[in-house]
Amino acid sequence: MKPFKFISLLFLFVSFTASAQVGEHRNELAVGFSGGYVMSNVGFMPEVPQDWHGGITGGLTLRYTSEKYFKSVCAIVAELNYVQVGWKERILTPNDDPVVNPATGLAEEYQRDMTYLQIPVFARMGWGRERKGIQVFAQAGPQLGFFLNESTKTNFTKPNLSARTSQIVAQDSMSVERRMDYGIAAGLGIEFSANRVGHFMLEGRYYYGLGDIFGNSKRDYFGRSNLSNIVIKMTYLFDITRSKNSKIK
Repeated sequence: MKPFKFISLLFLFVSFTASAQVGEHRNELAVGFSGGYVMSNVGFMPEVPQDWHGGITGGLTLRYTSEKYFKSVCAIVAELNYVQVGWKERILTPNDDPVVNPATGLAEEYQRDMTYLQIPVFARMGWGRERKGIQVFAQAGPQLGFFLNESTKTNFTKPNLSARTSQIVAQDSMSVERRMDYGIAAGLGIEFSANRVGHFMLEGRYYYGLGDIFGNSKRDYFGRSNLSNIVIKMTYLFDITRSKNSKIK
C-alpha cells in the first residue's frame, strides 16, 4: 500500500467513525498524557535473527466520546507519541553460543535505536462505567510514524562471519531510507474513572508496520524491513467537556 493511499484511508476512517452516530448521544472530550515501555523488532527479508529491542514511549492523548450504542461506549482516540524503537541482533554460532570477535575477545553485540513521532487514530469501544468505576475497552486503527533520528550500539568493527549462523549483515551499515512509517495498531485495556478526578488506563497494544524502513525494490538488498512493536502503557485523561445526563454512571 502506498503512503498517500494509507493517509486517504486514515481520513476516511476518522470521518466515518465521527459521523456514524446511531445510539445514545454523548459529547465528551478528554485530554491527557501517557507513558510506557516498547518492545520492538524489524521484519527483515532475508531474515535477521533478533531479540526484542527495549525502549520507552510518552506523549499526548485526546479522546472524544460520541455515543453509547446498546452497552458499548463509542469514542475516537488520537495520540501524539515520542517512541524509541529498533532492533537487537541475536548473534550466535550453530551451537547457539555467542559469537566471539577475535579482535576484541568479546561476544559480538549489535543494536539499532530509532526514534519516531507516532500518530495513531483509534476507534474505541468500552464496556462498563463511564464516570465512576471500571471499564474495559478495545481499540484499533491506523498509525503514522515520522522518523527523527537513529544511533547504533556495537562492540566490533568487522563481524566474525565465519562463526555466525546468519551471514546477513548488510543492515548494520544501512541508514533508514524511508522517513515515514505507517501501519495498523490495536489494543486492549482497563480504565478506572473517578468522578471529577479523571480517568486512569492500563493498556497492551500491538503495532504492525505496512511500510519498510529500507528500499524494497528488486535492486535493493531487503525485500521487506517493516517495524512491529508491543507497547505496555499507562494513560491519564481529564475531562474538558462532559455530557449533561444524570443517567451516565
